Amino acid sequence: MSTLRKAAMYPLPTSFPTVDQVGVIERASRFTKRSIKKEAKLHGLSMALNMIDLTTLEGMDTEGKVKQLCYKAQHLHDAAEDIPTVAAVCVYPNFVGLAKKELKGSKIKVASVATAFPSGNSSLELKLDDVRMAVDQGADEVDMVISRGRFHQGEYRYVYDEIAAVKEACDTARLKVILETGELGTFDKVRMASDIAIAAGGDFIKTSTGKIKPAATMPVTLVMLEAIRDHYFRTGEMVGMKPAGGISNSKLALHYLIMVKETLGNEWLSNEWFRFGASSLANDVLMQIMKQRSGAYQSADYFSID
Repeated sequence: MSTLRKAAMYPLPTSFPTVDQVGVIERASRFTKRSIKKEAKLHGLSMALNMIDLTTLEGMDTEGKVKQLCYKAQHLHDAAEDIPTVAAVCVYPNFVGLAKKELKGSKIKVASVATAFPSGNSSLELKLDDVRMAVDQGADEVDMVISRGRFHQGEYRYVYDEIAAVKEACDTARLKVILETGELGTFDKVRMASDIAIAAGGDFIKTSTGKIKPAATMPVTLVMLEAIRDHYFRTGEMVGMKPAGGISNSKLALHYLIMVKETLGNEWLSNEWFRFGASSLANDVLMQIMKQRSGAYQSADYFSID
């Protein structure tokens, strides 16, 4: 079982490792060459399904859409009792109370974005109000966004202090820190932001909001996994990882799991430490699970769109 980290657990880093761009891309590509068959593939697919955060974060979200998402989360395993369900449902703060009500009695967690998602452009006071609203409504997890503008200006102390303040406001909720890697520009900056987020107390580091392209990529995720690995080697403390956006098929999800296993180890292969922010992935994983069991592909018509 995971243990909540504390805010500002470690000092703001004063130096950051450089990243070999060519090396990272080459290492990440190797994980896509692996082939998983039969029982191992079925196990990996079930694991991937149980790591998904089903998400709706649109301006046109309604109570009806949130209820539908919660229903889907609870009934994914209707096709077979031993198929797991997803890890969490992720919504805006104003829908957290509704999601908690709809998911009552299940093991599915409720996550909420906060801190002026997706831009992060607001005052710290308003961001903390956003977080407290989500937590007061019952959020189990909070997904914050860092202030990328401040980061690009070299205001690393501000970014660190802001993450620490949000972590304090989360109380018992776990904090996922979204770096928005598509706006960071280089692998070196992704590594810097990862190290800052980990030092400030983030329980997870997360690639993207899903609103900016590119979102999650395997090389970017590998840079973040290596930051987690290096922190673990120094301290013995585990930190979670969540790639989000752009992971829409089972084959790619399995490649990510191979990368996690070979970079961090088996301990990270659970939804306590690894998540996919990819709602569309759930249907494809379900289809692949049923194909592995029956030997025949299921029609997409048999699975709900939302």
